[in-house]
Amino acid sequence: MLNNHSSVDLQERVTPPCAIVIFGASGDLTKRKLVPALFRLYQEKLLPEQFAIVGISRSAMSHDEFRQRMEDAITKYAPSVAANQEAWHNFAQGLFYVPGDLSKQETYQDLNELLQQIDNQRGTEGNRVFYLSTAPEHYSEAIKQLGEAGMARPEQAHNKQTPFVRIIIEKPFGTDLASAIQLNKDVAAVFDEDQVYRIDHYLGKETVQNLLVFRFANGIFEPIWNRNYIDHVQITNAECLGVEGRGAYYESTGVLRDMIQNHVFQVLSLVAMEPPNSLAANAVRDEKIKAMQAVRPFPVNRLDEFVVRGQYGAGFIDGKSVIGYREEPGVNPESTTETYTAMKLYFDNWRWSGVPFYIRSAKRMPKRITEIAIQFKEVPHLLFGNVAANQLEPNVLVIRIQPDEGITLRFGAKVPGQMTKIRWVNMDFLYHESFDVKPPEAYERLLLDCILGDSTLYARRDMTERGWEIVMPILEAWEKTQPEFPNYLAGTWGSPDLDWLIKQDGRKWRKL
Repeated sequence: MLNNHSSVDLQERVTPPCAIVIFGASGDLTKRKLVPALFRLYQEKLLPEQFAIVGISRSAMSHDEFRQRMEDAITKYAPSVAANQEAWHNFAQGLFYVPGDLSKQETYQDLNELLQQIDNQRGTEGNRVFYLSTAPEHYSEAIKQLGEAGMARPEQAHNKQTPFVRIIIEKPFGTDLASAIQLNKDVAAVFDEDQVYRIDHYLGKETVQNLLVFRFANGIFEPIWNRNYIDHVQITNAECLGVEGRGAYYESTGVLRDMIQNHVFQVLSLVAMEPPNSLAANAVRDEKIKAMQAVRPFPVNRLDEFVVRGQYGAGFIDGKSVIGYREEPGVNPESTTETYTAMKLYFDNWRWSGVPFYIRSAKRMPKRITEIAIQFKEVPHLLFGNVAANQLEPNVLVIRIQPDEGITLRFGAKVPGQMTKIRWVNMDFLYHESFDVKPPEAYERLLLDCILGDSTLYARRDMTERGWEIVMPILEAWEKTQPEFPNYLAGTWGSPDLDWLIKQDGRKWRKL
């Protein structure tokens, strides 16, 4: 095990006064993630006393009713922080609500009047963060209305600092390349790019953020982080859950749209990027997009050599029988929507030339896990004889994003005794053991970063469009073919047909 001996604070960040407006405040995301995250930040004294949260949705509620609903949500979804009644009472005084239709101008007039009252009462100084947590089809309308109501640009202040206005946009950011480009145009017509924060909660996870530190704060890893030493990279994003009552939604997305072109590609870019010249937001994001621009286009006439898809049938999870995807509520009994996708990517650049990146994302796997596995090349010359050679396997560096966040380095060691026998052992770093603290929720870090004006962990316009550019040839080819589904059982890691993608190269998926 690794011990934490010391720590270094890179910078002290002072949170400014702010009003946070959540569109779609009656939805699950607000109750499960956003308000609990903001309450944790308040308890940790990372939010100032001069803050406010304004919920807005169609549901008719008073301020007090909204506060009660949020208290119930905290009790249900964040019981570990709900016990502090005094903190909740103080926090709840900053919660407000505006009922209204997001397509109606009157709603924004009411919102603007309330925000001005809050500025006077709570000292929020005109600073605004708008959070779009509505259904994606309402994004463009809400953005347009904010612009027409004059709320998208900060008002010039006299004798004090000009306030800020920022907007957070939830995924999915478009349903294909054309819709993503159009949404970006709609956003750009109202907001400047430095006001826009396209959120991907995966980038808020501690282990994803740690990739930058791991690579660029340690002199022993970056020199071998290239084609000379690395044989291949595996990125696995597996869920044991099915569609959980979201069958109708999932039918229009599938795992390639839902997970790979955003979450997984964001992680991929951090693994593949070149060192930035600083940790400034655009310096980091410049290198991420450069890496993704180097992804080799898929050969459409040989697509099955690079991409496979699957759909789960009935099976068993933790010893309990579960239905197949086509039997899920809201799903077409003859659905061709994929719940499993694996692909092989190459980067056409010097660092990664010839190194395959294998990616897989799926539902109804045996367990929930997201990890990056860096497999190094075999030693160039074996010294230990034929028996030992059979025992010798390549070194692997594993970065676990969820659960059990940590890093494992696997290497060979001699077993004590007269004979030369080699056994694989692991050197483990676990967050909860080394730091004796539970990593914060992703939304805590991301919400705080937006308030502070730090967009490093948010997706830039070019990154959202590049993700769609990469996957569109696959989606277009799939629309023209009829797959034989289901082709893997729930509770398994796939099937021989799906594993063929990596086995054709003489490799295999890591055992999880």
